[in-house]
Amino acid sequence: MHPTLPLLLPHKASTDANFCGFTVPKDSQVLVNVWAIGRDPSIWENPNKFMPERFLGSGIDVKGRNFGLIPFGAGRRICPGLPLANRMLHLMLGSLLNAFDWKLEGGISPSEINMEEKFGLSVQMAEPLQTIPVLVLE
Repeated sequence: MHPTLPLLLPHKASTDANFCGFTVPKDSQVLVNVWAIGRDPSIWENPNKFMPERFLGSGIDVKGRNFGLIPFGAGRRICPGLPLANRMLHLMLGSLLNAFDWKLEGGISPSEINMEEKFGLSVQMAEPLQTIPVLVLE
């Protein structure tokens, strides 16, 4: 939903190419708008709604083979930290969920979270999400 950078690094077209009815001349700088890909209604049902369950049972992965979802880039410019992220994410998230109960700052409910974004060099939430860990005593 919220890529760190809305645009991937610029790429240079090595040959003339036709893409979706547009001609991209050789040596043109091409910017890929990852933010827009993630909100394309022709690819995603309810694109502006956070629904991680939409990926259950689908063949889409984050490894750069499915261009509808490319959070780590793709091809030879794919993120070099991807293997580490794939291994560590489950361990870190599981440890945090197991050790703490979580509540939102200010006693707001999840439906009241402001999901608006402010744009700049990187995409950030207009109002940062603040959570409070509550230690689980065993």
